[in-house]
Amino acid sequence: MIIGNYESWGRYPKYNPFDVIYVNWRNDIPDLSKFSKKILPYAWGKSYGDSCLNDNGILIDTKGLNKFLLFDEEKGIFRCEAGVTLATILDFAVPRGWFLSVTPGTKFISVAGAVANDVHGKNHHKAGTFGCHVRKFELVRSSGERLVCSPEENSELFKATIGGLGLTGLITWVEIQLKPCPSAFFAMESEKFFNLDEFFNINDESEKKFDYTVSWVDCTATDGSLGRGIYNRGNHANPSDYELPKLPKQKLKNFPFDAPFINPFTVSLFNILYFNKQNDKIEKKVIHFDPFFYPLDAILHWNKAYGKNGFLQYQFVVPFGNEKESVKDILRVVSKSGMSSFLTVLKTFGNIQSPGMLSFPKPGVTMAIDFRMNSSRTLKFLEYLDKIVRDSGGIIYPAKDARMSAEDFQKFYPQWTEFEKYIDPAFSSSFWKRVTKRINN
Repeated sequence: MIIGNYESWGRYPKYNPFDVIYVNWRNDIPDLSKFSKKILPYAWGKSYGDSCLNDNGILIDTKGLNKFLLFDEEKGIFRCEAGVTLATILDFAVPRGWFLSVTPGTKFISVAGAVANDVHGKNHHKAGTFGCHVRKFELVRSSGERLVCSPEENSELFKATIGGLGLTGLITWVEIQLKPCPSAFFAMESEKFFNLDEFFNINDESEKKFDYTVSWVDCTATDGSLGRGIYNRGNHANPSDYELPKLPKQKLKNFPFDAPFINPFTVSLFNILYFNKQNDKIEKKVIHFDPFFYPLDAILHWNKAYGKNGFLQYQFVVPFGNEKESVKDILRVVSKSGMSSFLTVLKTFGNIQSPGMLSFPKPGVTMAIDFRMNSSRTLKFLEYLDKIVRDSGGIIYPAKDARMSAEDFQKFYPQWTEFEKYIDPAFSSSFWKRVTKRINN
């Protein structure tokens, strides 16, 4: 049986499930022990790599689990079913004075996906990962057990499921802690920096004063301009301190075609124009949370710009210590390769530890770079970057990975053998099969 339309956001690799089971009611979960093939939950398909894919296996489509279950408006405690998107939560919570404690760069993901990938955002230095704000969830196992997991109850499964890539069972609902927000707007500052050293100086000062920080970097720049970019920082805008604009009308657009628009010429042109779009060194403005957090969400299906062969997002973190030279080495290699990205994000992680057993963030510098998939050339190039990351003591983000070797994964995440004890025996994924191949010593 061939079933389409179940792909990752990066559209690489191309895998098809054997079958898809749709779940619409928490009290009508199928017997997960009866399937002859391995199972994996799937919601909105926004994972970049193959952690959301299950080649020739069973996908449990959870988009139908889309109901709100509880909201404590005084304390900001919110509970909903697994398939509810962060966008839907924001639509409900922001007018009531609450915001997501942590959000990634897209709001079109499910709340269970945010748990399974333990997503992070612009405020990691102040708030940690999404998992730091999960109070509890229900996990259905293939044994038929329905377990409420929290830091106090079934705590080991709680830790394994946060960042556990959907492998520990089927999440049916999640309860999270929201944070107060005075408005739907943010007071944002954008500051141009002209090389990587300047980025680090700006970042050190900005993280002391701002809850949210992130930078765009021009990966085509070289020599004295290596690592130039624009640093964005912001805080929630209080109406008593700022004159707030009117709420904008949301205008979502579809990317107009499915063809490789991203190429060396367009990437180079975009990077030049984007860096020079800001005339002053520092610009200040008050903007809605959508363009502040989710600029790419305004263009639906923007992944089509890379064509049907897709792309790979390469995200790593290197620890503090030799972070400047490691990032410089990677930027030099990328800029000389002709494979530069139009979207490169650079920021630092703080020292707030996630409860997740396999969670990615750790104190250091993280960078995410998008590369158009160009057959073996792209894969060989990323293997070269892997060596720089390895030598620096860094690691790669599993939730965005589509090609990391089993040897590297097992070195980056030595706790994988402990995590493996909590995987539901009926569950697996294309990612897990790839990275847990036994290595001959």
